[in-house]
Amino acid sequence: MAHPRKFRFGVQIGGASSRKDWLEKIRKAEDLGYTSIFMPDHFTDQLGPLPALVSAAENSNLRIGTLVLDNDYKHPVVLAKEAATIDLLSEGRLELGIGAGWMRSDYEQSGMPYDTPAVRVDRFEEGLTVLKKAFADGPFSFEGKHYRITNYEGHPKPVQKPHPPILIGAGGRRMLRIAGREADIVGINPNLAPGEVNAEVGRDGTAERADRKLEWIREAAGDRFGDIEFNTLIYIAVVTDDRIGAAGSFAPMFGLSAEEALDVPNALVGTVDQMSDDLSKRRERWALSYYVVGEQAMEDVAPLVERMAGR
Repeated sequence: MAHPRKFRFGVQIGGASSRKDWLEKIRKAEDLGYTSIFMPDHFTDQLGPLPALVSAAENSNLRIGTLVLDNDYKHPVVLAKEAATIDLLSEGRLELGIGAGWMRSDYEQSGMPYDTPAVRVDRFEEGLTVLKKAFADGPFSFEGKHYRITNYEGHPKPVQKPHPPILIGAGGRRMLRIAGREADIVGINPNLAPGEVNAEVGRDGTAERADRKLEWIREAAGDRFGDIEFNTLIYIAVVTDDRIGAAGSFAPMFGLSAEEALDVPNALVGTVDQMSDDLSKRRERWALSYYVVGEQAMEDVAPLVERMAGR
């Protein structure tokens, strides 16, 4: 499926040892041609995402985003105020990534209940509704199973209208269908619901599974399908002349062959020429045009970014 969107690239950076270290990372990403900085949202050794993103916005021209905030960690009214404030202070550069939560250790360490996927997704869907209503003009009320809002109007209002682009990254059918109906940017990912990265996750990340996931999104999106930007987080990026050999070194841990691993949307392996061809094929097949790499791959992938950004 041909898709008109041009390629763009972001970097996910979790932490830094000091303000100087943080700003050096941000400026390096900008100098290398990336257009956005994303932060995860875990209780591991990382900076608090929202304050760190404000710092990034104040010291660069990059777009800033979350990949992704766990709905369970902040009440949606609180998040709406913080997100709108960041959008205002960054002059409209926020991309708001949100999800239902998946990393079990976060919940265990914090003492938060790790509810079933169905409950977490129910709560996420209600939270998303509250967020959008808080960003809109005028007061609103909402009564669901998990949230009750009474005659509330969100302030401040975001600069971007009707709200900052909402990114929903997901791997499961229900979440992808919600993303198809509601998100501006949809991240197609393996299903990490079990909270572990293993062979089961690897098999869920194959090209054939991505085909099915795109169809779930298309069915739910209907006429708005063409308005969605498609994104993925690159878990493995290896620049090498030995494409098969490199893929063979990590494929078994995911229960895949080397050839299968080369087709996984969340992996980029090979020379810059080969990676460029892969990006073009993936945009044709899955409409993927927005790639986010990890901090550790930022410099290695920079030649690909230079060649493909804006094409």
